[in-house]
Amino acid sequence: MDLRRFPDVEGPGLVAVDAADRLILDETAGLLADGATFARDAAVVIDDAYGALTLGSLEMLDGPGAVHVHQDLITGERALAANAARNGATGFRSLPLSPDAVAGARLVLLRLPRSLDRLAEVSALIASHAAPDVVVVAGGRIKHMTPRMNDVLGEVFERVDVSHARQKSRVLFARGPRAAAASTASGIWPRTEDHPDLDLTVAAHGGVFAGTNVDIGSRFLLKCLDEEPAAPSDGTVVDLGCGNGSLAAWFAKTHPDARVTAFDRSATAVGSTRMTAERSGVIVDARQADGTETLDAESTDLVLLNPPFHSDAALSTGIAEHLFADAARVLKPSGELWCVWNSHLRYRGALTRIVGPTRQIARNAKFTVTASARP
Repeated sequence: MDLRRFPDVEGPGLVAVDAADRLILDETAGLLADGATFARDAAVVIDDAYGALTLGSLEMLDGPGAVHVHQDLITGERALAANAARNGATGFRSLPLSPDAVAGARLVLLRLPRSLDRLAEVSALIASHAAPDVVVVAGGRIKHMTPRMNDVLGEVFERVDVSHARQKSRVLFARGPRAAAASTASGIWPRTEDHPDLDLTVAAHGGVFAGTNVDIGSRFLLKCLDEEPAAPSDGTVVDLGCGNGSLAAWFAKTHPDARVTAFDRSATAVGSTRMTAERSGVIVDARQADGTETLDAESTDLVLLNPPFHSDAALSTGIAEHLFADAARVLKPSGELWCVWNSHLRYRGALTRIVGPTRQIARNAKFTVTASARP
């Protein structure tokens, strides 16, 4: 298979298929060689990064219908579509994470998330709605796996087995769904937490950055915004990479006449932001997108950004610079990007080059807050 990461960030150390993907597929082939039979319409792939698991499963599975696929990231969905077209593959259907996506499944290929909460939410959904004889083949890189993953799966499955390690990767097999326990476990998502000091109720699905907390970087940015007005009271504001929605909801709460739009490429982040806004009693237009692609150029007064600095497991500043460019595109002349970032990353030069003149608003032992004005 010829697989690429596009439209996601590409660069050294960033790959479209890795040893964990190959091990998941080889272990699934082993099940088939031992006599197991799985039809395409009873197979599900969850959190496939760029299409390796989906396209690999299509080569192994027969029968009518389509393999159901859920990918949290919209860039992953687009990469799968592009890679499928490049390789002439058909026979899959992309779906939101919901009971319909896993209903009656007998085979689930799962790329293990690093978040135990994400694993808990996904495994409970599978165990609640898949077939009684479902087999979950869940794999990852050993450096990102912990024994607690076995425990999480064991809470909703009767049996969890472990493969031999290969190329620093391993697979967990889960069988015997405990439907009653899984139904109870599914009911806790999304979780919520009240933050009286911010007058917010933050909601989070499993795997969203910071969960139901307001992370310390965002709190530092909010403190700066509270002390220095950053936009017209009735302006257009974007929370770029919204996560659990705490920045967007706080700004909407403290600036009730502002029009706040929140973007994230993660479906769980967008769902969490919508719930945070609803529980906090504010209106936020939350959209799943690759950056600000659905907004017109020069349409926004203020962009708020707490950028990630990892792409998958690899340290990368490429994703931050991609977000800086998105912000620059949508800012009106004299509009500003307010950004909080880990001080050791020294983003000020990139912000000046990509967005415009950048001033430091505040700095503490760990974080820097800057404001970059578009010329």
